[in-house]
Amino acid sequence: MSRIATTPVAQATGAAADLFSRIKQAVGGVPNTFAAIGALQPAALDAILQADAVLAASSLSKKDAETIKLVVSVATGCDYCIAAHSVIAKTTGLSEDIVKQVRLGLPTGDAKRDALATFVRTLAGTSGTVSEEQLTAVKEAGYSDQQLVEISLAIAIGIFTNMFNRINDTDLDFPKIR
Repeated sequence: MSRIATTPVAQATGAAADLFSRIKQAVGGVPNTFAAIGALQPAALDAILQADAVLAASSLSKKDAETIKLVVSVATGCDYCIAAHSVIAKTTGLSEDIVKQVRLGLPTGDAKRDALATFVRTLAGTSGTVSEEQLTAVKEAGYSDQQLVEISLAIAIGIFTNMFNRINDTDLDFPKIR
């Protein structure tokens, strides 16, 4: 059971109700993490949804964005987000095997995806400035300077929801990862 009590989605009013309506129209329902964030701080949920819209319109592919969010979720240890992004990654066309390999930090057979996952894993798991070699590797894999900004945005979005879910112990509404 989630640690923080919130108003159920069906009872939301005002800004939270408006946000929940938009989410339902877009994805068919309101994931528990968005329900909790929106019930407690609608402006925070709106900011995340706006950031996600910027990311969706970016030059990163949906597969890349979900790879980033999955790697960040594993690095932060957020069970909710690992489950969510494993499901969402499959909807972008990533196979179940590739999703599992990304989760486990194993090569996927796609050099560009592997370079991205390695770069994100480094950013999420270390501190300080990345080395010139790490930066060169991701750029040589085909990621532009603009995409480095977009990668950073995807990481930031992931970290926000990961941290909140770790605090809240948000009830899982995605299939549990085994």
